[in-house]
Amino acid sequence: VCGGRRSCWPGSGGTRGRAAMDLFGDLRRMNKRQLYYQVLNFAMIVSSALMIWKGLIVVTGSESPIVVVLSGSMEPAFHRGDLLFLTNFHDDPIRAGEIVVFKVEGRDIPIVHRVIKVHEKGNGNIKFLTKGDNNEVDDRGLYKEGQNWLEKKDVVGRARGFLPYVGMVTIIMNDYPKFKYALLAVMGAYVLLKRES
Repeated sequence: VCGGRRSCWPGSGGTRGRAAMDLFGDLRRMNKRQLYYQVLNFAMIVSSALMIWKGLIVVTGSESPIVVVLSGSMEPAFHRGDLLFLTNFHDDPIRAGEIVVFKVEGRDIPIVHRVIKVHEKGNGNIKFLTKGDNNEVDDRGLYKEGQNWLEKKDVVGRARGFLPYVGMVTIIMNDYPKFKYALLAVMGAYVLLKRES
């Protein structure tokens, strides 16, 4: 209920409108030097995150050292939304029973499944077959046409650890792009407007 000298914003009870006005007020009160400083802070946070990611790639040997499980094909070992930590050292031989993340030609999203068969030739070449723990059949139907086995070059990484359900935020942001952009806007505004005490 609005009364007296208070102004109200339709449909928001006044709070959303006041928050937006406070945000723009903070921006107007900043001088150019403060604004440049906040933009530099934001750039430092982004570049630090990129450096950490590149460092993880070097340390783990994997092009994607952290991935999110997007389906239930590996239940009960991993559930949708679990965050997996990967390594991909080429000297380590691939063994049956290992959980690998692999890319198949023609598919953008890597797949997390278990190695069920390994064929090692005399020249050191290894071919292997995968299957989801929760699937009835092996993955030959997922490979590109005419491909019956995977090779080491197809492997993005091997699971070394996981955090349950932490990746659900990523899944929600992919399923609801508006939520993702709103969250990024709020985080960007917070970093830009946060002042040193």
